[in-house]
Amino acid sequence: MDADTVLRIGREALMLVLILSAGPVLAAMVVGLVVSIVQAATQIQEQTLSFVPKIIATYLVIALAGLWILQQLIQFSTTLFDSIGALGR
Repeated sequence: MDADTVLRIGREALMLVLILSAGPVLAAMVVGLVVSIVQAATQIQEQTLSFVPKIIATYLVIALAGLWILQQLIQFSTTLFDSIGALGR
């Protein structure tokens, strides 16, 4: 396995991680922004108030997109193992 192949696999793995983590991260960010706006409007400055909605939003996104995330991971793993197997032949 040459350096170009290793770099390509690493680049594809990093892109997959970025794509798969974008949904939960964006959901947590949007919920955090909304909670911050509500806190600023109501002048409630409780630090722990934003954690529970963020956790719930992240969980919901993972629950809704979990099957798609799993399919993407399986497809990447299968492709990776197939390419490693082809190099060994």
